[in-house]
Amino acid sequence: MKTIFTTGQVARLCKVAPRTVTKWFDTGSLRGYRIPGSQDRRIPRENLIRFLKEHGMPLGELEAVALGKVLLVDVNPHLMASLASYLDEDSFKLDHATNSFEAGIKARSMMPDCVVLDSSVSLDAVVQISRSLKHGPDNADVILIGMLNPNDRVSDESLALFAETFRKPADAAKVAARIWDLVRARKPLIV
Repeated sequence: MKTIFTTGQVARLCKVAPRTVTKWFDTGSLRGYRIPGSQDRRIPRENLIRFLKEHGMPLGELEAVALGKVLLVDVNPHLMASLASYLDEDSFKLDHATNSFEAGIKARSMMPDCVVLDSSVSLDAVVQISRSLKHGPDNADVILIGMLNPNDRVSDESLALFAETFRKPADAAKVAARIWDLVRARKPLIV
């Protein structure tokens, strides 16, 4: 994905006339820079995403780089609601799967940055889903976070699948902060 855009490229992304983008730039609404010795304008991706968010415009194809995508697998409703409140919708897109089959389908279509897996149903199922995600070509670098029951015994090999694990009941603020840190280390989230 590009990191710097011309006014013409921004116009195509926003589905507006190039002159409209020039006006945004010239009035200072859309930040960027001019090429020295030229009238050509350039807009960094971060500035474009910030502008689109500030004005309530759709991100379109920029959504993949602008939002952290988190898939919650069989996470209890209370924790899910708490995470949603800490991971604001301007920076994160959350989705939920209730079982391993649905998790596999959503992981392929969503291409999440992070998957939070709850061991409420079965620790074996969580480990199997984790292995499937890690060995899939599209999600090999996905960040996995395990929500484990206090009495779950996890092998070192299985623990190595996860970037982080939390024992339940987990503090939603701490889980959300860790998701922020891990996803931001991979992509520049715009806040």
